[in-house]
Amino acid sequence: MQSFRRFCFLRPILVTISHSPGGPLRSSNTVVFCAIDDFLPLPGKPLSGFLEFLDSLSQSSIPCVWVSSRNRHQLDASFRKFGRGEPFIAEGGSCVYLAEDYFHLKPARTVRLGRFIAIPIAKAQPAAAEALEILSQQSGITVVPLRSLSPRELMQNTGLPRSEAEATRQRDFDELFFFAGASENDIGRFRERALQQRLLVRSRPDGLWSIAVEASLGSCVRELQKLYARAFHRPAFAFALATSRAPEYAELFSSSDRAVLLRDRTESGTEASLRNARVLPLFHPDSWTEAFKFIERRQF
Repeated sequence: MQSFRRFCFLRPILVTISHSPGGPLRSSNTVVFCAIDDFLPLPGKPLSGFLEFLDSLSQSSIPCVWVSSRNRHQLDASFRKFGRGEPFIAEGGSCVYLAEDYFHLKPARTVRLGRFIAIPIAKAQPAAAEALEILSQQSGITVVPLRSLSPRELMQNTGLPRSEAEATRQRDFDELFFFAGASENDIGRFRERALQQRLLVRSRPDGLWSIAVEASLGSCVRELQKLYARAFHRPAFAFALATSRAPEYAELFSSSDRAVLLRDRTESGTEASLRNARVLPLFHPDSWTEAFKFIERRQF
């Protein structure tokens, strides 16, 4: 894999195509949907090779859409730090966020959230906060929303410094919480009741839980595929990338044309149920090079 300059701001590729008909055209119609939370941990350094992988995609004019359980404030900080400009999907499939001038043709149904144009899929807050309270009362299972904690309690429960912990609970759509003394059976009943009410309850790698009203990662992917297809003037080919620890990887893979699963060697049995997926070892030094080759050439 070649090494490219990393920290320059990436101008929106599609705007260049839209406004410069005489310029170089994109040779690929591939769009990568990457579940980034395991690759850019909070706090911590990026996983070795991941930033070079992003640079290689950019050099090949392949957009990389970040998919995350984090909110727009957290992702915006990472975007500025690493010089990204593509759309992203936040809060576990709750919303698509776009830079205002990224696409020449604007989506039909949008709202402005901060500096972004947003395509909401889930219902906006306080819908999730209210749903969590009602669901807790109906099930008799005690939950503790993150927004109810003091700054000290928030730091203790997230394991993050104060500023990062505070940013974690600033949600546009979903509500973060944890169970208080609930058994596995209790949690199972809670999730089953949530599903009956079209509520998405999802566990997170940090030990917290999230709840959203009508969130759908698949709908987010389809919304972006339509926008990219208009820009490419042909169907967009969705390529998913995630670790097997990402809570959304199965839904992300089922919504994509091809996928790469990065799996720890200690894990097993995850690839049997995956459609059109290639499995690579998570910490092998050649895995990012191999993943880039699969995406660029669509070789499996």
